[in-house]
Amino acid sequence: MIGKITTGKSFRGCMSYLHEGRLQENEKQQKLEMEKKQAEVIYYNQCFGNKKELIRQFVEVAQLNPNVSKPVFHASISFDLADNGKLSIQDKIDIAEGLAKEFDFADRQYVVITHADTEHEHLHIVANRIGLEGPTASDSNSYRRMAEYCRRMEQAYNLTKVLSPNKFLKPEQRVAQSQRVDQRKEHLKAHLAKAVKQCKSVKEVKSYMEQKGYQVELGRGIAFTDQQHVRFKGSQVGYSLADIEKKIRQEQTQRQVQQMQPKNQARDQRQAYGQEQPKSLADQLREVISENEQKEQKTYLKREPETHYLRAALAAGGELFAGLLQNMPEEEPETPSKKKKKKLGQDQSYHISR
Repeated sequence: MIGKITTGKSFRGCMSYLHEGRLQENEKQQKLEMEKKQAEVIYYNQCFGNKKELIRQFVEVAQLNPNVSKPVFHASISFDLADNGKLSIQDKIDIAEGLAKEFDFADRQYVVITHADTEHEHLHIVANRIGLEGPTASDSNSYRRMAEYCRRMEQAYNLTKVLSPNKFLKPEQRVAQSQRVDQRKEHLKAHLAKAVKQCKSVKEVKSYMEQKGYQVELGRGIAFTDQQHVRFKGSQVGYSLADIEKKIRQEQTQRQVQQMQPKNQARDQRQAYGQEQPKSLADQLREVISENEQKEQKTYLKREPETHYLRAALAAGGELFAGLLQNMPEEEPETPSKKKKKKLGQDQSYHISR
């Protein structure tokens, strides 16, 4: 059970919203909104009539004390999904009457309205803080008072217990509270996790979350308000605006990788079923040259030029190297002077050996 209290200036605005829903662009859409809300007044206190009559009655009494700038008292109470059907109409009226006593407006005008536009059962109490006599109903410490009242009602009607704000708990209660899981946050995180997987932009995430019943505030950051009017910043559940943008990019990258996997698998299969890849031309040349060097008898005083081994390698390569052999330039014939020097060198070797 979750309760929320607000104060306002306009009975017209509050009553119109509770009876007709959010203001729409045209009459047809407004009618659909009203059908969606299915507003029903289940209790009147010191007032009666339709929306217009209620507004008139509340305004007339509020004018008795024009010094109060916010005469509207609006309380909303939402029940856990597990509690649907547990409470009768009279139970809801009794809870509303107890709240009126808690906030000192039991002797003032108020109405109790139920809505059926969400999965969770919830009701609204609209009261006039100004009465025909007596002081104005105080709204001080309303957050704490509402939290305490909800805990009492959960116990009295055996309803699902909901977390209270830590600042209103005793130290020993805070320890136990820290070990409990906030289901509201968990539900929000679950919806956001699905949103970033399916959506391609923050705008699409916003639309997705609105379809799930959240009000989304998007600016420099992002915040979400659920159907029980509980507001969470995105950073509170690990989904700040920057985190959402980052996760969307990661999901897009992952989808691209997954799209490439079938192509890579097909390529790997072709390689697996095929024969061993042929050696490159350079590797084959190196092998042939190495073999010829090992077979070559080292009887020369002077090492043969590299073209000697290259020609041997090309000859061993057969048709594979035929084209290369044709393009090889022929060695230039030795000049007489070179021959003479060579002969002189041989003669010197001869005399030395002798």
